[in-house]
Amino acid sequence: MPRPSLVFRLYRSLAEAPLTGQISLLIILFYLFVIVLAPWLAPYGEATVVGGAFEPWGSSYLLGTDSLGRDIFSRLIYGARNTVGMTFLITVLTFVLGSSVGIVAAVLGGWVDQILSRVVDILMSIPLLIFALLLLMIFGSSIPAMILIVSFLESTRVFRLARAVSMNVVVMDYVEAARLRGEGLLWIVRREVLPNILAPLFAEFGLRFCFIFLLVSSLSFLGLGLQPPTADWGAMVRENAMLITFGKFTPLLPAAAIAVLTISVNLVVDWFLNKASGLSK
Repeated sequence: MPRPSLVFRLYRSLAEAPLTGQISLLIILFYLFVIVLAPWLAPYGEATVVGGAFEPWGSSYLLGTDSLGRDIFSRLIYGARNTVGMTFLITVLTFVLGSSVGIVAAVLGGWVDQILSRVVDILMSIPLLIFALLLLMIFGSSIPAMILIVSFLESTRVFRLARAVSMNVVVMDYVEAARLRGEGLLWIVRREVLPNILAPLFAEFGLRFCFIFLLVSSLSFLGLGLQPPTADWGAMVRENAMLITFGKFTPLLPAAAIAVLTISVNLVVDWFLNKASGLSK
């Protein structure tokens, strides 16, 4: 009997997913649609002054304008591309660094593992947000600096997970057999260890994306993230916070966009974990 195609298997998995997982996946796809088509969906430019300060909602300005007269709806759309795009880039760099070092530490063991683990313990003992603020104050709040600093700090969390799950694999007989055959470190990592730890790493990728997303938004809210005139959801909350005193909930829109995406990613990760662990059929 021929094996079902990849498209059919994906469709069957989605059909068997819980309603929360299906809705969350649709929300994530909608975010991706907005990110890709941002220049065509936004009625105005990202930093274009189109009217007076704090114009009300209407046909000309769907969600009104901010303190500088920029269209909030357009900046909300561009903010999706900037905030989510940067978060995804940081998450990828975090996993490349943290998982690579964690797997190597588990495979080599000995003094290499001890030194790396103690360094990570020291870094993790410092509160993440305070450490990030301190480093950004020292090195500046440029985009490259923020990407490297957040990736470095978050990689310590990925290191702990990658090392823990790899330790359960390196003691297996097939890894020992590969060592006795004379296989190198890269071969063992690529062929024996990595394929057996992809499920927990994938789940951690989704959860770490949420944590980094919230951290990047927090840094932007504090003025140390993406700098004006670049649209960023965290900065938009700060820029329009005074509207709350006038009974307007415009500042809550970027905050709601952050919360909805975070919850959706968490629900999709939970569905994947249940499916990978065999808890759901």
